[in-house]
Amino acid sequence: MELILWRHAEAEPGAPDGDDNARALTSKGKRHAARVGAWLERTLPDDCRILTSPAKRCVQTVKALGRRYEVVEALGTDSSAEAIIQAAGWPGNRQPALVVGHQPLLGEVASSVLSGRKQDWRIRKAGVFWIEHKGSDGIPYIRLVVGPDLIGKLR
Repeated sequence: MELILWRHAEAEPGAPDGDDNARALTSKGKRHAARVGAWLERTLPDDCRILTSPAKRCVQTVKALGRRYEVVEALGTDSSAEAIIQAAGWPGNRQPALVVGHQPLLGEVASSVLSGRKQDWRIRKAGVFWIEHKGSDGIPYIRLVVGPDLIGKLR
């Protein structure tokens, strides 16, 4: 299985009503989401399941991909790494999963599946952390870690 973690792009510092889930992307965030989304559209497997947090900034980020997606409550800001791993179906699902979510949760997901324990790993805004689990040894590996500034240089 492939687990692709995509942190939402840069968002406004606070929603006018104080609702963290209502925070929208900044202009820079929209540009980064578009750049990374276009690259992911070319790179993701056709059968990839796309799951996103219900937070506005995550939905805006995933819309830049241009594919169908599912809003999953278990990916929200008040979730846990364990709930996100379960929602993605790691490691047993046959289909790859792209998860659009938040820090520190995505960093905790990456550290949990790669090292077996939750740690404070950081993923940049609009960054992608791609993990693959293949073979009979049962050991996952890092396929790619990239931020929006390097996406244009990848072919």
